[in-house]
Amino acid sequence: MPKEIIVSNNAPKAIGAYSQAVKAGKFVFFSGQIALDPETGIKVPGGIETQTKRIMENLKALAADAGGSLENIIKTTVYLKNLDDFKFFNREYEKYFNGNYPARSTVGVSDLPRGVEIEIDAIMTLE
Repeated sequence: MPKEIIVSNNAPKAIGAYSQAVKAGKFVFFSGQIALDPETGIKVPGGIETQTKRIMENLKALAADAGGSLENIIKTTVYLKNLDDFKFFNREYEKYFNGNYPARSTVGVSDLPRGVEIEIDAIMTLE
């Protein structure tokens, strides 16, 4: 199955040897998003809720540029530096799905790029 690289000017550019997203068949696989401003590439100031909001807005932009929306996301993986932040992350995250939540895994990690508190990757279907 051929793959298509998704490039969006509305989300942060890749900061390494990876693509923002890859479309394969009816699926789009989003690389992990951290709380970077898409225009400057700089980490947004603020705590877990602010970082979650920025990440969700970045995923929303990527989903649109890939031909879908957040409603098409079927799976996310969340990486948290502090699992005590889960309730604060979740309060912001749930606003983006209107009760139509994707499957999700949440993992506690010791460190993340650029000193962020959270990273989220996702899988979307275009059906």
